[in-house]
Amino acid sequence: MSRNELSRRTFLKFTGLSLSAVALAACAPAAAPQGQTSAAGGEAAAPAAGVTEISFMGWGNPGEDEGVRNAIAKFEEETPNIKVKWLHTPELYAEKFLGLVAAGTPPDTAFIGSDFYRTYIKDKLLLDITDMLEADPLVGAEGYFIEPQETERCTQDGRWYGIGSCWVAPHIYYNADTFKEMGMEPPTMNPEEAWSWETFVETARQMTTDVNGNHPGDPAFDINNVERWGVHWPTLGTTLHAAIVANGGDWIDPETKLVVLDTPEATQAIQNIADLMHVHQVMPMSTTIDSLGMTNTQMLESGKLAMAIDGSWALDWMKEMKAPLGTGVLPKMSQIATSMQAHMHSALASTKSPDAAWQWVRFLSTPYYQLQFCRTGLWLPSQTALTTEAGLKEWISPEVHPAGYEQMVTTYLPKYGHVLYMPAGYPKTNAVITPALDAIFVGDMTAEEAMATAVADANAILEQEMSRS
Repeated sequence: MSRNELSRRTFLKFTGLSLSAVALAACAPAAAPQGQTSAAGGEAAAPAAGVTEISFMGWGNPGEDEGVRNAIAKFEEETPNIKVKWLHTPELYAEKFLGLVAAGTPPDTAFIGSDFYRTYIKDKLLLDITDMLEADPLVGAEGYFIEPQETERCTQDGRWYGIGSCWVAPHIYYNADTFKEMGMEPPTMNPEEAWSWETFVETARQMTTDVNGNHPGDPAFDINNVERWGVHWPTLGTTLHAAIVANGGDWIDPETKLVVLDTPEATQAIQNIADLMHVHQVMPMSTTIDSLGMTNTQMLESGKLAMAIDGSWALDWMKEMKAPLGTGVLPKMSQIATSMQAHMHSALASTKSPDAAWQWVRFLSTPYYQLQFCRTGLWLPSQTALTTEAGLKEWISPEVHPAGYEQMVTTYLPKYGHVLYMPAGYPKTNAVITPALDAIFVGDMTAEEAMATAVADANAILEQEMSRS
């Protein structure tokens, strides 16, 4: 995941488009003929004789955009008979992607969000690349990827329809000066020394101060005039899943493929996050953050926030902070855990150039491409060689990665990472899951109350999807 994740309400608005567009996916023709204007805009110039042109659609901040362009130049240098047209789509990606599918002008290759991946497979939108991958001496070699996670996230019924871009995972970011000023020990990157939930909450309480220096729990504490908040923990997606697995729960049962957010372990974890706002008063409401007009990075840098829970991808811009940045593993509830996630690179089943599309998807899984973004802090590697002592030297640097950060890939993810695999049809369930989560985090319902009804409704949707041929 990246900061280009769809917002909840944008995701809901998109659901109607998803239903109509995916229905057309199986019979969608190939991309617009050469020389015609595509649905993405712009004139597609005819390639030189003997040269195949394919398109590649994806999101990405300016750094990722630059990295893709660098990769295209490198790929075209090595493979001169294939040209890649980059369809950079940083806003409303899912809607625009499915809009092209519905219009009959899908890209040849694309970023595929992990939450949509199995839905797109079921609707025959993605190209089966199994035979090409298994025959490849590099990416098809045993042990090339971190396993079994790579195979588990990429395959459906034993067949590959994409390759994971990388891994990303939530952890703690903190302003080291703030902890030094308060005389408090910051969190550590050693997962074996992860804070307990109680230690985490108490640290956040001591870090939270109002304009008069009072802390939550003090009789004079003024919640309406907070000078510094102890923590911000996003209440959706990968960061919320990280809290749930840290309490021994999960979002989806890997066996039944149904939502299990109504289990005691899951509801308690969700309630724990809500209680950071409503009970412990150490975390600002989303409306409070909106009123400040600051990102979590700006709040950390200015001392308005002591700790930010965010994905590892955020290091790409948090490293620019003027204040010293530190990182730590997430606190444990019943166990040490975090959530692992990332988008996929896939070829579209409708491409007229499957061999060229495969060559590009394969290139995106080479060390050259992954190292670009590991070095900037945007990605964590999914390739085994980059987690070895020699491999770490290829991308870990003190200019980007705080002290001890290598433990993210040597210990934290291999031992304590949990991958969230969304089943086919999952995006449709957001119409019931999202409002229920909203009700919890604004304080209208408890997690147990909200999930009791929402999970039953969501699973009715998934069961209907499973029965669909």
